[in-house]
Amino acid sequence: MNRSEFIKTLAAGALISRPFLVHAHKTTYTLALIGSGWWGTNILREALKHGGCRLVALCDVDRNQVQKCYEEVRKISSFNPKIYTDYEELLQKEKPDIVINATPDHWHALIAIAALKSGSHLYLEKPIGHTIAEGQAICKAVVDSGKVCTVGFHRRFSPHNVSGMNFLKSGKVGVIKEVRAFVHYNYWPGNPSPEQAIPEGLDWDKWCGPAPLVPYKKSIHPRGWRQRMEFANGQLGDWGPHWFDQILWWTEEIGPKSIHSLASKKIKNDDQNSPESQVVLYEFEEFNCIWEHSNLNGRGQSKTENVGVYFHGTEGTFHMGWMNGWTFYPKDSKSTVIHEDAQLNQPDSQNIDLVWNDFMQSIENKKTPFADIIKGHRATNMSLLGVAALNAGKTLHWDPVKETLGSTDDKLLRRDYRKGYTFPK
Repeated sequence: MNRSEFIKTLAAGALISRPFLVHAHKTTYTLALIGSGWWGTNILREALKHGGCRLVALCDVDRNQVQKCYEEVRKISSFNPKIYTDYEELLQKEKPDIVINATPDHWHALIAIAALKSGSHLYLEKPIGHTIAEGQAICKAVVDSGKVCTVGFHRRFSPHNVSGMNFLKSGKVGVIKEVRAFVHYNYWPGNPSPEQAIPEGLDWDKWCGPAPLVPYKKSIHPRGWRQRMEFANGQLGDWGPHWFDQILWWTEEIGPKSIHSLASKKIKNDDQNSPESQVVLYEFEEFNCIWEHSNLNGRGQSKTENVGVYFHGTEGTFHMGWMNGWTFYPKDSKSTVIHEDAQLNQPDSQNIDLVWNDFMQSIENKKTPFADIIKGHRATNMSLLGVAALNAGKTLHWDPVKETLGSTDDKLLRRDYRKGYTFPK
């Protein structure tokens, strides 16, 4: 099966909509969490609330993180999961029905593919991979395994995102030719942290895994790795997939045809090496899309929140946001602004439970999840194409069907693995 064929195979089963209902459980599935930090624990909490799974194992190369997760599990359930530091050992011994993969980005592909090959259904956090080539390999593994794989796009399920998308598709915004996705934060000033001793209980060599082995710093782990390009792709790779997924949900196009990017020179004195501010222009057949992020200025003067997507239409501007819901600003100043508040679950202002409910329905009914792997792949591709264009220093031309930049530039679709690690097949 070639690249375009397995993409078509996945897309053929994609759903346009899905009722997000809690349902009676036909089966109790064994469950394992790999990547037991803050975000993995959030996902696990909702999985346990659902009630259709029996938690058998937790895994993390940092025993400090997995211990915190274990203590949370014991507070909210009667499960007593086994603790592992090696995901391969976990998969071999436990053979879980379902795996949650909530590791840092650079570990997504190896663990996702291993879980699928071992026979597990997969909840995969976004972005689905560290490179486009990894995403392609994961998509192939989903097809080959026949297992259900969902991506953690909770914004695809949140009530205001669903109603906002219906509003957009109703035509009330008019003809949309300009789309702008943005993420703005005040991460200023920054300070470097010295190289530090590796904390007891952390296997730092294993944590770095297929990425370069860099000196340990608290600014990288836990949580700071998102702004290190060895392990992630900065704000574009972290936030981008959420908003690109909203854009691809709206349009019938599956990807851009050209990409150009610029970034500012670094001015903060910290350990981050991702772009502090970056602009990417994506040219589609029917519209242009601009990505803009800044870690230097939160844009306090903005009428909307610091994240989201503007859809600029001939009848007005629609803002799809997060905590502030969505808002439509009509072109006619005499017309009434239309707004819908967000409905978000706490403690993290997300709707992970809705993703999980749909995932479980998909497993039980053998259906394609609403946040299926192809949607995760295409939204992740947009982020990684922006990174690739910046690295190339030129406009890139993308074939979204064949998923190629051409023979000269396809090297930008992957990164070398550290010695001892093999690219997934």
